[in-house]
Amino acid sequence: MTAQTGKPNGAGPHKQPQRGPEKVVALIDENAQLREAVHSHAVIDQAIGVLLAVGELTPDQGWNVLREVSQHTNIKLRHVSELLIDWARTGNLCTDIRTELERQLAAYTRTSRPSD
Repeated sequence: MTAQTGKPNGAGPHKQPQRGPEKVVALIDENAQLREAVHSHAVIDQAIGVLLAVGELTPDQGWNVLREVSQHTNIKLRHVSELLIDWARTGNLCTDIRTELERQLAAYTRTSRPSD
């Protein structure tokens, strides 16, 4: 018994280790999730890079702008990121995201740049 739980050692909410085909399926699923996370992270980083170039922002400010645009347009962060990357390539950006992006960039321009 453990002092903390009052249960015999080894008893508790932990699952038994997976074996054989179950383990393979679990590892394949985990691998797919990790691949998706890496891809999403790369897309978000590229979008932040676009914002740094366009808005002359720091990386933290670029992240904040990206996050705010996503929240105020109610569009997932990854999708907004994909749209910004496409915008950098094509020059086309849907109106709602463009409007919010301009608003966020203007807010950072007013608050973060010294006046001349």
